[in-house]
Amino acid sequence: MPKGRLDVFGDTSDACAALAKKDPILARAIEAIEHPHIRRRPGGFEALFRIIIEQQVSVASAQAIWGRCQSGMTAMTPKAALRQGEDGLRKFGLSGPKIRYVLALAQSIDDKDLDLSILPTLNDDDASDLLQTIKGIGPWTAAIYLLFCEGRIDIWPPGDVALLGAYGAARKRGPRPEMKQFDSKAQKWAPYRGVAAHILWTYYAHIRGRTPI
Repeated sequence: MPKGRLDVFGDTSDACAALAKKDPILARAIEAIEHPHIRRRPGGFEALFRIIIEQQVSVASAQAIWGRCQSGMTAMTPKAALRQGEDGLRKFGLSGPKIRYVLALAQSIDDKDLDLSILPTLNDDDASDLLQTIKGIGPWTAAIYLLFCEGRIDIWPPGDVALLGAYGAARKRGPRPEMKQFDSKAQKWAPYRGVAAHILWTYYAHIRGRTPI
């Protein structure tokens, strides 16, 4: 990322304090978890491959499919994915659309049409737009990559059911907001929307009795 930009891989205490002042529901979640668990993954093709697998499936299902991919592939590289082809990826449990997304991503990187190494030099919007040039990578997938792999502090993953569930649970009273309303509300948490997401993911694991991953 450009020099001087804050990220979530460092101390998030100031961001958490600011968010708690902005929203009492976030304050309640922070009080329960004490501090957010920050998800951190190495960037590159492997990370995007995994995030594509995680699209719209449960944590358990994603982990099972990803485990089969890791066991069945000699390397987690674009060339290795292309060698597997549709039949090989299907055996690991990927759906038809996700197979096409992974192969499109692998081909784009292998052909040098997509250079992930330039992402850290781009601002949030441009980095997201670059990722979304690949079929199957939408706003949520791009946001997850920029959060987990680059630690961007003000990225929000739209349409995330776990975040909505966590916020609704922390709210305790009143109806849970609709997803569109919730994503719109998240705009008020700038410039720490990424930290807010990590807070709510951690709280979601907390209320379900799970260790954050």
